[in-house]
Amino acid sequence: MNNQAENQQVEQPIREFIANSIIYSQEGFHYADDASLLQEGVIDSLGVVELVAFVQKQFNMKVEQQEVIPDNFDSVVKLSAFVRRKLGEGNANK
Repeated sequence: MNNQAENQQVEQPIREFIANSIIYSQEGFHYADDASLLQEGVIDSLGVVELVAFVQKQFNMKVEQQEVIPDNFDSVVKLSAFVRRKLGEGNANK
């Protein structure tokens, strides 16, 4: 699988979830992937909780409380990188 297709397997579901469940947009996710979700007003503390629940279910992973920080959840880019790191950790333990 090429990198672009692999990237879309993480980024696309995140974009769709934010568009459909957080901003309720019929037009999809219209922010840059590196845009700050907090600074743009896309998410608040409740939105972060929703994102955590989504990530845990969608990617079948556990998010620890200390991992819920802007460095991991403030943009599609940061969240995708976090998911890949966590999934990589899971593979390393197998």
